[in-house]
Amino acid sequence: MTVTHIPGGDTGRNDLYRRLGVGDAVLAFGDGVLAALAEPFARVDAVAEYNQARVIAALQKNNVNVTHFNPSTGYGNDDGGRETLERVYADCFGAESALVRPQITCGTHALYLALSANLLPGDELLSPVGAPYDTLEEVIGIRPSAGSLAEYGVTYRQVDLLPDGSFDYDGIRAAIHERTRLITIQRSKGYALRPSFSVAEIGELISFCKSCKPDVICLVDNCYGEFTETVDPTDAGADLMAGSLIKNPGGGLAPTGGYVCGRADLVDRCACRLNAPGLGREVGANLGLLPLLFQGLFLAPTVVQSAVKGAIFTAACYEKLGFRVVPGSAEPRRDIIQAVELGSREAMIAFCKGIQSAAPVDSYVTPVPSPMAGYDSEIIMASGAFNQGSSIELSADGPIRPPYAVYFQGGLTWYHAKLGVLMSLQKLLEAGLIEL
Repeated sequence: MTVTHIPGGDTGRNDLYRRLGVGDAVLAFGDGVLAALAEPFARVDAVAEYNQARVIAALQKNNVNVTHFNPSTGYGNDDGGRETLERVYADCFGAESALVRPQITCGTHALYLALSANLLPGDELLSPVGAPYDTLEEVIGIRPSAGSLAEYGVTYRQVDLLPDGSFDYDGIRAAIHERTRLITIQRSKGYALRPSFSVAEIGELISFCKSCKPDVICLVDNCYGEFTETVDPTDAGADLMAGSLIKNPGGGLAPTGGYVCGRADLVDRCACRLNAPGLGREVGANLGLLPLLFQGLFLAPTVVQSAVKGAIFTAACYEKLGFRVVPGSAEPRRDIIQAVELGSREAMIAFCKGIQSAAPVDSYVTPVPSPMAGYDSEIIMASGAFNQGSSIELSADGPIRPPYAVYFQGGLTWYHAKLGVLMSLQKLLEAGLIEL
């Protein structure tokens, strides 16, 4: 048997970390925290193993072969690879149909597509989980914007969560009426300090809403949630779910794109909205991106596994230092996002400096708060990514407003996520904002 030799053992590893900027006190602190995480990490590994098998099963069921990687241009007519990728997504996520396209630019675009394709003038949109993510405020028309749903005569209503973070079922029942056409459920916490919802919780909410109005459409914003559990919202009764390929399902390889999957008739309407009525899903060139989209999906379960381990490690480190974290290190994981309530603008900036300094790209850049399209507060973002804005890659961000919470996510490998957490601690330590 050959034993791999690491030059200098732990001393050699620590020397490399020091060269990257991590001090001895932070290294010792991180090692102490990590020693207690064997059990939660084992749970993450079990989920990843199951999800890897189901992705492979979907690829094999659809007889994926090298001809499916051929590029298409122009109209993209008769693109067998594109059609096969969409069948793989549908099978993987337990849906009737899927639309998976590089022409869908981001998660907000995917959600707007699903909403605008399935809401007509006079319809009402209901959020039973409180306020939507910031970028959807202009989509809906909560903040006026050209092309919003409100401009097209769609009204909006929301029912806030109860103080304990649970669903207000009485309020939801009262809010559903004859014009309630579509219910939107945001799985992840967004820029809020609530727990993210499990698929089981989402299923219970959908079942309740449909008991109130059987024909209501239930759409789940699945961003950041894919492959963190062994089931998906479409397994739990969701009519539609949508997300971004530069988050979990792209596996770090997809350079752009988004997806919508669910009921075939509703997905077909999304295709008509994306392209044009009468053209639907028949057009849309893949531009040579199919190998990355197929392989990214193949890698996604283990990439998500790394990101979730990074989130757990973040929670455990900052819990130990007395900060409020959502979720806690021992709690089940429903998405890849880890919120840390840091309490000050200065601490948010220091944290994000640490994440940026751990990046493989743009590590020398200093993140600063600034205005950003779609948000009503200054945002600070740390992301040294191979794909711009990719939040399955190591990143952290948050709005500069009380309670000054930062949202950590991503890490294509566990070891990169770990380095990012250590560097965030290092920058806070250097700024005199924590003591170890």
